[in-house]
Amino acid sequence: MRFNIFILLTLVRRIFILYLLNLSLRMMEISSSKTHLRQKRNWIIDTFDIEEEYPGSFPYVLGTINIERDYHVKFELHGMGVNKDPKGVLKINKEKGVITVHKKVDYEQYHVLKLAFVAMNPSDVLDTRLAVEINIRDVNDHAPEFQQRVYETSVEESLPQGSHVFTVFAVDKDKSNTPNSTFTYRISSVTPQTPNAEFFIEQNGKISFKGCLDYENAKKYAILVEAKDQGEVVQLSSTCTVVVNILDKNNHMPTFANRTGSSRVNERETGTTVLKLHVADKDSKGTPAWKAVYTIHGDKENFFSIQTDPQTNAGILTIVKPLDFETTAKKNLSVSVENEEPLFFCEVREKTRSGLWHVNMKGGAGGTEALPAPFVEHITVFVDDVNDPPVFIPAKKTIVVEENTPAGRSIYTFTAIDLDSSYANKFEFKKANDSDNWVTLDSKTGQITTLKTMDRESKYVVNSTYTVTAYAVDKGTPPMTGTGTLIILLSDQNDNVPLLLNQMLNMCQLDGPSRTDITAHDADLDPYATPYLFELLGDVKDKWHLDPYYGTTATLVKESTVYSGTHMLQLKISDAQGHFSVQNLSVTVCDCSVTPNCWLRRSTGSRVDSSAMGVIFAALFILLGVVLLAFFVSCAREKVAIPVDPQGEEYLFPSNTETPGTDCEVPNELLHKDQVDKGLQTNSNNMPQVQLSQVANQSRYQVQFGYMQSEQSASKLQHRISLRRNVSMNSQYKSKFSRKVQAIQAREVLPDYEPRPYAYEGDLMTDPQLDSISIPGSEFTPEKLLDLGPKFSKLAAIRRPMQD
Repeated sequence: MRFNIFILLTLVRRIFILYLLNLSLRMMEISSSKTHLRQKRNWIIDTFDIEEEYPGSFPYVLGTINIERDYHVKFELHGMGVNKDPKGVLKINKEKGVITVHKKVDYEQYHVLKLAFVAMNPSDVLDTRLAVEINIRDVNDHAPEFQQRVYETSVEESLPQGSHVFTVFAVDKDKSNTPNSTFTYRISSVTPQTPNAEFFIEQNGKISFKGCLDYENAKKYAILVEAKDQGEVVQLSSTCTVVVNILDKNNHMPTFANRTGSSRVNERETGTTVLKLHVADKDSKGTPAWKAVYTIHGDKENFFSIQTDPQTNAGILTIVKPLDFETTAKKNLSVSVENEEPLFFCEVREKTRSGLWHVNMKGGAGGTEALPAPFVEHITVFVDDVNDPPVFIPAKKTIVVEENTPAGRSIYTFTAIDLDSSYANKFEFKKANDSDNWVTLDSKTGQITTLKTMDRESKYVVNSTYTVTAYAVDKGTPPMTGTGTLIILLSDQNDNVPLLLNQMLNMCQLDGPSRTDITAHDADLDPYATPYLFELLGDVKDKWHLDPYYGTTATLVKESTVYSGTHMLQLKISDAQGHFSVQNLSVTVCDCSVTPNCWLRRSTGSRVDSSAMGVIFAALFILLGVVLLAFFVSCAREKVAIPVDPQGEEYLFPSNTETPGTDCEVPNELLHKDQVDKGLQTNSNNMPQVQLSQVANQSRYQVQFGYMQSEQSASKLQHRISLRRNVSMNSQYKSKFSRKVQAIQAREVLPDYEPRPYAYEGDLMTDPQLDSISIPGSEFTPEKLLDLGPKFSKLAAIRRPMQD
C-alpha cells in the first residue's frame, strides 16, 4: 500500500510539470504567430524514477506526456531503454503519450536512462523535441563482499596485547553513501575459546586481541567475521574466516634434569668429555625457544668448554686445556642454562569490560618487569695424577759463541726438573737435533761441549744461528720426554777474504778505452767485509787500470793499446780490515761489431750433450780410417795429377792435401837435373803445361809468413810438391824448368813477390760460431803474430815447414 501511494504522488507531480510545460509552449506559439516566425525548441523536463529490481508485474505505467495543441500530435521515444541498451525497457503510446515499463533495470549497471521525446504534427513535421532523464532508483540488493572467504596469518605468542593481528576488507556494490552500501564489522565467533585471550575488531577491519596468547593453550584460532549493511527495507550481510596461527616463543625456562659422566680427568689430558648435563624444556622441540645455551662460571683459565648436543639439547662439558695435578687436584665449576631465544612471561591479572586488560609482561617486546635468573648446576671436576715429563728451565735458551771456537770447549749446560716427586732427578739427557754434529751432550749433567770448530759461514747456519735440541727422558711408566732448545748465535770473525764473483770477463775492442765492472764478495759481516780495495798487479801500465777501485764493485778500464785476445790479469782485493786475496782474472777482448758475444763459440760448444758426443766419436773413427786410406794411396807409385790451367803462369801448384809435408820419404838427390828430366819423360803425355813461376810464388808466400828463409827451403818445397802430386812435365818445358831452378838456387835470398788474387770468392761472411780475429790495418810484421794468442796455434802448426 505504501509503495502504491508513493507511485501515485510521483505521477501527480509529473502531470503538473507537464501542464506547466504545455502552457509555456502555447504562450510561445502565440508570440511566434504574431511575428509570423515558427521556431523549434528542445525542452528538458524533470525526470521519472524507475525502481531497480521492481517485483511487480510488467508492463506498468510510468507516466504520460500531454502537449496541448489545436491539432493532434503523435509521440515518439528514442534513446536508452528504447533503441539503445538496455533495450526494451520503455515504450510510449504514440497517440496518447503514455510511457510504460516492460522489464527490470539493474542500478549497478545503469544509474540513469537518457531519452528524447518527439512530437510530430499531422503533416509528420517535427513539432516538439524534449530531452528527458529517467533515474534508476537503487534498492538493497547486494550484501557486503569480502575479498576472500578465508584469510590466514601467523603471530608470535610473545606479542603484547593490543597489537595488530590482521585486517579484513569488504565492499558493497549498492549506491554509495546510502544505507544500502553502509555496513559494519563484528566478530561472530572465535574457536577455540581461551580464558586468557579475547579478539576484537574495529570498524576499519583491524583485528587485535587483549590478554595473553599461549601456544600451549591454543596453537591456532579460527575467527568468524561478519559484515552487515544498513538497508532500510532489508539488511544484507556476509562472513569470512580469519585463521591465526600462534608461533611458539620462549615462555618456559630450561631446567636441569640429570647428568651423566665420571667428572674425572687425567692431568695433561685434552679433548676428553668430562660429563653431560641434561635439561627439560616445555617449548617446541627444535625451535630457538627450546635450544639450550650453556655458560661456564668459575673457569678463568679456560680449561673447559661446553657445547650443546643438537639432538638431545644436553650440554657436553669438555676439557680443552691440560690440568696439572700438582697445582690443581680438583676444579669447582658452575654451569647456567638459557635458550637461544630471549625469555618472556605473560599473565592476566584483571579483565575489564572496556579497553585492554591488566596483565603482567616480563621480557619480550612489551615486558615491563625483570626476568628470573636462569637455573645453575654446580660441578666438581677431579684431576687424576699421571707421570709428568721433565721440564727444561728455560725451555728455549739463546747463547752467543764466537765462531771458530775450537773443539772440546763447554758452551752451555741444560737444566731440567721433574714435577713428579717419585721421579725427581731420575732422567737422562739425549741429543735430539744437531744438524752438523757440532756438539756433544752429557747424558747426566746436560753439559754441551763443542765437537768441532764452529763456522758461521757453514751451510747449516741460518742468520748466524745454529740450533741444538735435546730431550730429557724420565724413568716413569710410560717414560715421558721433555724437550729443550739451545740457539747458538755465532759472532763473526774475519776469517774470510774477498773473492771475485766472476773470474772470466769479456770486453769490446773500441777505438778508445772500454770498461766493465768487477764485483767481489766476502762471507764475513761488517766490519770485516766492505768496502773493498781493488789493485791490479803486474805490468799493466798504459794497458789496464781501475776506476773506481774502492767499494763493493770496481770498474776495469782497458786502453786502446790492448788488442783482441785473452788476457790474464792478477787482482788484489782487500777487505775493510786489510785481509786480502790475489785473484786471477781472465779478460777476453773481441770485436763486438763482428761477434756480439766473445764467449758465444765456447758456450755453444759446451751445450753438446752425451748423445752428440757419441756421434762425434763415430765421425772421428771414420775420419781416422780416411786418413789411413789416404796415407796408403799417397805412398803408391801412381799418383793422380790435378789439372792446372795451362794459360796462367802465376798459379800455385794445386794439392790434394791440406797438411804440411809429405807422406813419403823422398831423397834430396831427386832434384838433380838428369833425374828430373827422367821423371818428366815418364809421364810426358799426361802432364799439362806448368810454369816454374808457380814454385817461386809458393816459396815467396811462405817466406812472407816467416816459414822459409833460404833457397834451400825453396828447393825442399819444390821436392815435396813435385813428388806428392807425381807431376809429369812435357818435354818442351824441360829446359825452361831447369833454368828457373838454377836461377833460384843461385840467389842467396828469394825474391819478394806481391800477392795476387786468383779468384773472387764474394764478400766476407761472418759466422757467429767462429772466433773473430781483429788485426789493425797498419803495416804487417811477422812479430805481430806472437800476440794473436792461442787462436793461431793450430794454424802455426799447419804452416810450420818440415824439418830434414
